[in-house]
Amino acid sequence: MSRTSLLRAAMLAVAAMGVTPAIAADPSEHTMHVYKTPWCGCCGSWTDYMKSLGYRVEVTELDDLTSLRRQAAVPDEVRGCHITAVDGYVLEGHVPPEAIAKLLDERPDVHGIAVPGMPRGSIGMGDDPKARYDVVTFGAGTAQNSSIFYQAGR
Repeated sequence: MSRTSLLRAAMLAVAAMGVTPAIAADPSEHTMHVYKTPWCGCCGSWTDYMKSLGYRVEVTELDDLTSLRRQAAVPDEVRGCHITAVDGYVLEGHVPPEAIAKLLDERPDVHGIAVPGMPRGSIGMGDDPKARYDVVTFGAGTAQNSSIFYQAGR
């Protein structure tokens, strides 16, 4: 049995027990393109964490992310710290790996997911696993309203 088959079988067994695995998607299968400002340390911490999980990460530093966010159709109300492209989706801000795995596994009809602002305790902002904050969707189908996609710390 291949490593991927074993990983999938283990995830199914854990899911059957009603427990959500920390990372469902195989990070090594995905490349993240992170766009951040050169002076932002919390973005660097988030990026380093994603690398430590096995994601392939490419970083582009820009002095201003405003036009990129506009081009990526990120609504003002969900803007966070940095912007990331992965497998046709946009991640905005300090999105936790569990939400990324859910996004990549379920492939919902959304443009992306976001952690608005810079919540204390999120990865890069203190890394507190008990931190509570919402991850929201944006650009679902033709509707631009966001909805809760994942709740960290709950």
